[in-house]
This record gives sequence, C-alpha cells and structure tokens, in this order.
Amino acid sequence: MAASGLNPAPPAPRAGGGGSLNGCNALRDQRAMTRLGHVALRVQDMERASAFYQALGLRVTWQAEDWTYLQSPETGDGVALLSPAYTAAGPHFAFHLADRAALDAVHGQLQQAGQNVGAVHDHRDGTASFYLQDPEGNWLEVLYEPPSGIPSNIGAAPIAVALAQG
Repeated sequence: MAASGLNPAPPAPRAGGGGSLNGCNALRDQRAMTRLGHVALRVQDMERASAFYQALGLRVTWQAEDWTYLQSPETGDGVALLSPAYTAAGPHFAFHLADRAALDAVHGQLQQAGQNVGAVHDHRDGTASFYLQDPEGNWLEVLYEPPSGIPSNIGAAPIAVALAQG
C-alpha cells in the first residue's frame, strides 16, 4: 500500500486466477522479490486496530480518514489498516523493491509471461506500485519504496529500510 492513498483499484480478475508464470525464468533470477514489505488488512474499527498495532511497537507513518499505515521503527516493515470505506484496494500483501527500475522490469516480465497485471502508478510520496493476483486469487502488490523510506503525512521522520545482510 503506497502511503499516498492513491492506489488504483486492482485489475479485474481473470478466469482461473493470476496465471502460473510458466516459462518466466527471468523472474526466478530477479533478486528483487526478497522483501515482504507490508500486509494490508481490512478492519472495522480503525482507532482500536491502530492502538493495537502501536502497542506492539509499530509507529504510524501515514494516517488518513479511511486507512492508516504503520511500520516497524527497526525494519520499516508495515501493516496497512483499511477501513470499510477504503475502496482503492482490498486486503493484500506486498513485496517492496528498493530499485525503481526493478519495478518496471518485473512488471514487464510478468506481462511478457502472460500474467494479468495492473498498470504501474507513481504515487505522490515517491513510491510506485502495481497489483496482480496469484494463481489462487490472492491479491499482491509490488511496490518501489525509496531507500530513505516512505515519507510521513503526520510529521514523523521516514523509516529507512533495514535490509537483511547475507
């Protein structure tokens, strides 16, 4: 979930889900899909859910009337809380990429493999993303996150991504 709140509606599902990506060996070679960056959850009570995740140590990065984005201050990993009124996207998980060119490359490779993917959208916070479904119908987002982190709309400093060493 990009912190801009301007995520487009995901593309309409194709019959049979998102495709198998058979023959798309270029994606197997991509090292970009190594970070599961956030999970977006549908919640009924935004205040209660936000308080719960803050009590677990997450920090609010972006707060809007219909959604809130919280992050680990240590790693930058996030949870997006989507109210019933939020319609730009539904529950999903997201891979975060630290390279904007990698986002475009992955998008192009998925399209070439016959995967139904939404358009890449640049967001006002410096992120960019697109949505797709896996073969089981689960929604996922592939999001470019600037290395400096996602800017906050509440005055907090961005949380730089802590990449695993290894």
